[in-house]
Amino acid sequence: MAEKVCSHHKNKRRKILRWFCATLIILSFILLVIVLLVWAILQPKKPRFLLQDATIFNLNVSAPNVISATVQVTVNSRNPNKRIGIYYDKMDVYATYHSQQITYYTVIPPVYQGHKEVNVWSPFIYGSNVPVAPYNGIALSQDQSNGAIKLTIKMDGRVKWKVGSFVSGRYHLHVTCPAYIPIGNSKNTGIIIGNAIKYQLSQYCSVSV
Repeated sequence: MAEKVCSHHKNKRRKILRWFCATLIILSFILLVIVLLVWAILQPKKPRFLLQDATIFNLNVSAPNVISATVQVTVNSRNPNKRIGIYYDKMDVYATYHSQQITYYTVIPPVYQGHKEVNVWSPFIYGSNVPVAPYNGIALSQDQSNGAIKLTIKMDGRVKWKVGSFVSGRYHLHVTCPAYIPIGNSKNTGIIIGNAIKYQLSQYCSVSV
């Protein structure tokens, strides 16, 4: 009689274990389907950036390894999502030349960007007597003599996604904007503004999140 009771308990435990495993598999499958449906419905996309123009106030080489620059750039940021808002945390903007930073960081304050909204920022970025590799100073002087230089405007920060009342955690945002500027070219299309020259660029930026 004791053996029958023990066998009955074992069978009952097996049934409970099977029921638990089946329930866990079903719940995992339902959760996966919900995630896929939400992803398909929302179709999240990265923000898009466009470097509209650059105004050069100062860009010179005072020594083979010293560069000074004062530039104002206009950057257009667009949220392509229909159902997702974007919180931009503090972002740092700076310029590089041949992969070497030639300006200090300029901070863009935090801002929220709604569905399909566009933000336009026009930060000043500058660097005074910034030491660089000697070959970069020589290359910049040569580029100016040749009538065009290639700077890279970079933006580093963090973003959060907003869906309804839900706000995600922070994700790193890296934006790289090539700036081909015809400075020093007698046939350039720059617009003289006081002691500066403004160049229309309309160059798209690469974005990684």
